[in-house]
Amino acid sequence: MPLPGSLIEQITERLSAHTGQPVDIEESFPVGGGSINDAWRLETDAGRFFLKTNGADRFPSMFEAEADGLQRLRDAGSLHVPEVIAHGEDHDDSFLLLEWVEAGIKGPSFWADFGKGLAQLHRHTQERFGLERDNYIGSLVQGNTPASDWPSFFIHQRLEPQLKLARDRKRVEAGMAFRFERLFHQLDKLFPAEPPALLHGDLWSGNFLCDSNGRPVLIDPAVYYGHREMDLAMTRLFGGFDADLYSAYHSEWPLEQGWEERVDLCNLYPLLVHVNLFGGGYVAQVEAVLRRFV
Repeated sequence: MPLPGSLIEQITERLSAHTGQPVDIEESFPVGGGSINDAWRLETDAGRFFLKTNGADRFPSMFEAEADGLQRLRDAGSLHVPEVIAHGEDHDDSFLLLEWVEAGIKGPSFWADFGKGLAQLHRHTQERFGLERDNYIGSLVQGNTPASDWPSFFIHQRLEPQLKLARDRKRVEAGMAFRFERLFHQLDKLFPAEPPALLHGDLWSGNFLCDSNGRPVLIDPAVYYGHREMDLAMTRLFGGFDADLYSAYHSEWPLEQGWEERVDLCNLYPLLVHVNLFGGGYVAQVEAVLRRFV
């Protein structure tokens, strides 16, 4: 399906404003971009660019939120993040226009650089957990109303909303809610107290790239300020991350003792997200984690 002509006109205008000279889009090619959005490689006389598109009404403000998250990560300067060129809407379509990242081969220091950069990213902090705006994780709205402590934020902005959605969709039994309530009373004792850390928020192996210079590149974030163990735990949920990442992270900023025992606790959130996105097959994993802690 070709790009709508009116959208091409707007993208051309944005690219011309970005480069400071007239830009002509010569061709557009569909590329892999996930199951939510359509993705394109744009070939222009000013180089290649990456474009995401979707219906304007399907996920309100999704690309605005993604652009905001990418810019926050990019401003941190710890890891490479594609430059945000433009985002907006045109009639029935919304779009996000980014720098094109040319894929490359991981060098011998790739994972160590990734781990060190992730630790440096997590050093960026603010007074409260959360964010001044909501965003998305996958196709689900992610609430970020700030809280002064991590357990409160984790309960009210992460676990409770996903648990309610799962119950509304009849994907979990009512008894699971009682087990979560028991867990909630223990969270302040289970998590070590740490300052809010700037997180990628959805750090699985599909959300980073290796560029042509062999550098790790972060994409598709669900940014907020949270407990830094959340990002590390997410890397362990589906695998795909080398041990050198964790070694380098610990060398840069050691995690508190027992962090590996809390991995499953942190991953209750993405597991509930997967229950709601993909169905009840993940319920057994949630139940197994609950049995460990309550």
